[in-house]
Amino acid sequence: MWTHRAWSGRLLAHPLPARERLRHYAAWCDAVEGNTTFYATPTRDTVATWAEQTGPDFRFVLKLPRAVTHEGRLTGAGAELRAFLAAIEPLGPRTHALWLQLPGAFGPADVPALARFLRRLPTDHRYAVEVRHPAFFTDPDEARLLEDALAPVAAEWIPFDTTAFFTTPPTSDAERDAWTKKPRLPLRAHALTDRPIVRYLGRDDDARTVEGWQRWVEVVAGWLREGRSPTMFVHTPDNADAPLLARRFHDEVRAKLPALAPLPDPIPTAPGPAEPPTLF
Repeated sequence: MWTHRAWSGRLLAHPLPARERLRHYAAWCDAVEGNTTFYATPTRDTVATWAEQTGPDFRFVLKLPRAVTHEGRLTGAGAELRAFLAAIEPLGPRTHALWLQLPGAFGPADVPALARFLRRLPTDHRYAVEVRHPAFFTDPDEARLLEDALAPVAAEWIPFDTTAFFTTPPTSDAERDAWTKKPRLPLRAHALTDRPIVRYLGRDDDARTVEGWQRWVEVVAGWLREGRSPTMFVHTPDNADAPLLARRFHDEVRAKLPALAPLPDPIPTAPGPAEPPTLF
């Protein structure tokens, strides 16, 4: 997502035409989760506008359509997959990874189907898989089974870390809603490839969010020292300050690794003061 009502006029200029919203978001953060592609495949022309609004190093992590991952359970949705792959072609190198978010019922018995699906995918993309079945996190044999399916195509395993969120009961409407919807799974902080991806869910209290991500500051800094290129997505239940928090996380990692490049300066939400009139 790159638009949010809570950001409008505060973090992003308002009003903004649709063809400018991603450009303004990309001045805050250099990666985005393509969650909307799960619900509907965009037109190729729409995707071309995404490419126009971002630099070649911007990272899209795009979720495969639900017709492929949930309705088809990785079988029998070839037409939908081909349409999706054709639509995202204008992004070129900006497509950092294609994201297979699998339903909670997708368990160890389904891993052979995942392995077959991954082997049939085009090799010009990288892939990352998010699983939510508890067995993958609690049984080392089942975790190894999944890793063995990902390894032949160098696919990454995306952890969705909700451990900080579930530490204490919710205190806001947004937190209560997330409490019933988000997966409650053990922490996983192990990279399989040179491009690990992490999804982190904090709290609506910024201090609690920052406290909960401290382990990830260490992990991400370690990955960078190893020569990996991680992508970190920071969420809160209301996401009101998500871009600010993402930049704060980046700054905390930079404090440990000063050679890490800073994020760009955000585009001002309003024009600066007018220049005084002159004779020339």
